[in-house]
Amino acid sequence: MTMTLFSLRAQSPVASPEATVVSGNARFTILTPEMVRIEYSDKGVFEDRATFTVQNRKMSSVPQFVKNEDDEYLYISTDKLNLKYRKGTNPKTLPASPRNLTITMDHDGKPVTWYPGKPDPLNLKGTCRTLDGSNGDNKRAELENGLISRSGWAVIDDSWSAPRADGSRSFAFEPNDEVGYDWWTDRKDSHALDLYFMGYGREYKKAIADFTKIAGKIPLPPAYVFGYWYSKYASYSSDDYRQIMADLESNGIPADVMILDMDWHWNGDANSGSAGIGGWTGWSWNTNLIPEPEKLLDEIHDKNFKIALNLHPADGINSHESPAYYNAMKSELGGKYDENGNIAWSLDFPDFTKSFFKNVIRDHESEGVDFWWLDWQQHLTSPYTSGLGQTFWCNHVFYNDMVKNRPDRRPVIFHRWGGLGSHRYQIGFSGDALINFPTLAFQPYFTATASNVGYAYWGHDLGGHAFTDEKTVNDPELVLRWIQFGVFTPIFRTHATKDDRIERRIWKFPNFPDMLDAVKLRYALFPYIYTMARETYDTGIGMCRPLYYEYPGQEEAYRYEGEYFFGNDILVAPITEAAADGKISSKEIWFPEGSWWSMSTHELIEGPCVMTMNFKADEIPYFFRAGAVIPFNAPTVKNVTAPMISLLLNVVAGSDGNGSLYEDRGDNSDYATVYSTTRFNHNVAADTETYVIEPREGDATGLPENRRWTLNIHNATQPRTVTINGTPVDASAWRYDVATRMLAVDVPETPCTARTEISVVYSGETGAVTEVKSESINVTYDLVSDSLVGNLGCNRRNVDLAIFNMSGIECVSKCYSDISCFNESLGQLSPAMYICCVKADDELSINKICK
Repeated sequence: MTMTLFSLRAQSPVASPEATVVSGNARFTILTPEMVRIEYSDKGVFEDRATFTVQNRKMSSVPQFVKNEDDEYLYISTDKLNLKYRKGTNPKTLPASPRNLTITMDHDGKPVTWYPGKPDPLNLKGTCRTLDGSNGDNKRAELENGLISRSGWAVIDDSWSAPRADGSRSFAFEPNDEVGYDWWTDRKDSHALDLYFMGYGREYKKAIADFTKIAGKIPLPPAYVFGYWYSKYASYSSDDYRQIMADLESNGIPADVMILDMDWHWNGDANSGSAGIGGWTGWSWNTNLIPEPEKLLDEIHDKNFKIALNLHPADGINSHESPAYYNAMKSELGGKYDENGNIAWSLDFPDFTKSFFKNVIRDHESEGVDFWWLDWQQHLTSPYTSGLGQTFWCNHVFYNDMVKNRPDRRPVIFHRWGGLGSHRYQIGFSGDALINFPTLAFQPYFTATASNVGYAYWGHDLGGHAFTDEKTVNDPELVLRWIQFGVFTPIFRTHATKDDRIERRIWKFPNFPDMLDAVKLRYALFPYIYTMARETYDTGIGMCRPLYYEYPGQEEAYRYEGEYFFGNDILVAPITEAAADGKISSKEIWFPEGSWWSMSTHELIEGPCVMTMNFKADEIPYFFRAGAVIPFNAPTVKNVTAPMISLLLNVVAGSDGNGSLYEDRGDNSDYATVYSTTRFNHNVAADTETYVIEPREGDATGLPENRRWTLNIHNATQPRTVTINGTPVDASAWRYDVATRMLAVDVPETPCTARTEISVVYSGETGAVTEVKSESINVTYDLVSDSLVGNLGCNRRNVDLAIFNMSGIECVSKCYSDISCFNESLGQLSPAMYICCVKADDELSINKICK
């Protein structure tokens, strides 16, 4: 086992000589046809080492470019860019101007010219360090610029002289043998200019993908992080944790991660800046609350949880800490880093770092700690090394320590954004957001937008962290909607601050059944989520992504920022406002081009269009792309790490498509090469639809050899015949639900290496209903009164109303005379999709309605 999978040393920070052009004190590196590195050093010294932002400059191939020059200018042209540089000058002028350097490109059919320092008001933004104090969208102004822009270009300023948002700088990296991984070092010329111009136009996904080629891949987290995390800042004792686990189990709540917040150590109950007892920082177990730590951690593991401890390390290792920590470090460090008898936090230095991890972190990991929550809240930059960002550096050190010292596990930490390059340390927690609907409403935009800097794994305090209004503190509707949003985010973790008035035990809420349904949906989604996480590793594209990634030319893709894609094939529009009547929420949703199946209302929506839809409390606005094949877990799964021996395949009838299932051992560090993939195909031909499960490919070590499949076909009609591998199956092997228009076909247990083909022949066009629109007849279903409301535009002499279910059976038949409107109760009908036919005199209207 080697550490090169994640190490900076596995990359090549030195670009190919063929890709570089030197002109005096300036150097230009052509990285892709759209990306150019621009350096200028008065000393003529260029940086070839990795930096905090960039670790690879030797691309798989050198882009074609043409270089020309005359007495005054250097010209470099690629297929996408034209660079013009006034020789012998600093490309960056003060004030900013195009005098010394310009890059011209085509964007939307028009020439666009950039020069160093040019403002970018159309930047699509990235993310920020924390949502602490988030109230509504007050954090929007803190979002850093992203790597894509509607201007068609974006710029990374990786100069040491350019401060990041937290005031830190991008240092260089060099290997350090004392700790065994890459360490910060000063740049060769701290005054040098170091820019990366990215002129990708509307090719947003390509821009992000190419960024991860130079900045490093987004590592695949271990599988368990995609389950439910139980977390709450409270003075929990060992018995409290035992009771929580028992309650989770007895209430049928799946869960995979248990967080021990800061009261695990002495003693953490005083909100002061002091260390250890009475403060935030601590390393020794609070034996008043947890008298036998190893026993408790063993019990938590026995319940199939992974364990993380919260850390606030800023105040160092104090003299009252366990002698195994304090005395050992003091002896090894020989009195260095002494601060009033305590050992100051000094992660800048390899000797402190090596001693700290050896004596403190290793001890807790041997007790059973699986990963660490770095809750860094103190000074943003180091007091010892000017410009060294504490957030970024803690992330880098803790992550790479796990790479080196726990090679049997997949490295992961839980931390805050520390600037560009933080994507290499995966999972972030957004922090202490206030409990209200406007704050919830900002988080879908915030989460998806972070993909614009490769920060693909934000997790939030679902339910909110703290409150200013006691009316909202445990509002069941607000907590439910926050959890439902969390289902479609990378990390699914409820949390709140230390306040007994805030409840995060979801089984204590009156609408717990709806919350439980949301948790179970999260577990059903795991095979799809994990497959998308692998795609994030392979491509650099986050699973939560803005609409404009897929539809960059559509204005609605920018305007409807509360919607986003969850992976390739699920459109999500979370409910983020309170229901006007306390029961039914209305949501205006933009549907892009294509067909979209509503999993809540069981209807097919043809885009592009804007619809206002109603949703009950237990309904979430999420939509499957027609044709996609989306794998789900069986509804009985309790842990995402459980073997996937029974899976469901969701497809929307009527459109060709495909999908895949990614599998590995869940926590193996060699996942880059040790994994398997199963591919699915869906083909429509006349009245027959064919679904193929291809043989599993790749390394299946430790994975199930056989599997049971259930094919869930949405937007279906009752079939005429169903065959599996050419053999007709008995009607007992499939079920058709008229209300949801879903056909479920059970496939017998099959070797994963086998090819399975399911064919369904329908009696007519799948899901076929021809709607007839009328300019004057308007018919709608009113959810509140449970009635059909018809407005006929004028008085009509003869009106016939007929309502059919999706199997064509007439359910309602009425005749009216001399009316201009009607209100027909539908209380006798079950919830389902229906076809409503209204003939008013000689005018006909046929509409689908969903009850």
